[in-house]
Amino acid sequence: MKPFLNETIPSYWFIFRENLLLVEFADDSASIPFYSNLSKLNMSLELNQPIYFGAFETIPCYYFEASNDLEIPKKMSFQSIRKLFGLLNEELLWVAGRAFQLLVWDKNSQYCGRCGNPTELKFDERAKICPECSLLVFPRISPAIIVGIIDQQKKKILLANGTRFPASFYSVLAGFVEPGETLEECVRREVLEEVGIEVNNIRYFGSQSWPFPDSLMIGFLADYATGQIVINPIEINDANWFTADNLPQVPGEISIARKIIDWFVQNY
Repeated sequence: MKPFLNETIPSYWFIFRENLLLVEFADDSASIPFYSNLSKLNMSLELNQPIYFGAFETIPCYYFEASNDLEIPKKMSFQSIRKLFGLLNEELLWVAGRAFQLLVWDKNSQYCGRCGNPTELKFDERAKICPECSLLVFPRISPAIIVGIIDQQKKKILLANGTRFPASFYSVLAGFVEPGETLEECVRREVLEEVGIEVNNIRYFGSQSWPFPDSLMIGFLADYATGQIVINPIEINDANWFTADNLPQVPGEISIARKIIDWFVQNY
């Protein structure tokens, strides 16, 4: 996509530093810097090379990474994108996620993986190209399944405490799709590997971009078929069946995991 920069047009500026996003706070809410230029931040656009990545409601959007010595106004601060849920306009929150995903891709694809030469932005599509060997590098998207497993007879959902979770935090199972694998095969494999049971009646629930840094979560529901819970201790600390009125601590509303759990509560 061909970048453009017009310092007379107000634009959204998605400015990152060490994986944190610069936002402006006012009245218990957050907003993305919205200026025609960044003179208020004493920031040189030419030096920071902002990248245009599209428009939100016709407003141009740019992303770039700020230097560590950037001085910002007191009403602004760098925040984790995930912690901005409920403070920042939700649509802009996902635009920020897209900006972050593109920033990570940009940083990780500075050089050609085939011949080692510096890559260049390709202006007719969202990609980079190696000027030496013509290798095209597109933004990475890592598909992952996430599945709510329902015991239809007992009206319970299987939730697990992962090894990277706080002790009281439980969620539905998830895992990355492997090469040559269908989404349904991935569901069966991940469930069997993580908790030792088999499922059937796999059906699509929904999807969600999860740009931390580059996942695409594909949600499913599945019914318990057979087997006893046997956890994989490398990935799971604990797994158990829960009724809708006796759930442990679960993910926040921003995630598709929570949407699956909420669906279970509403229906069971």
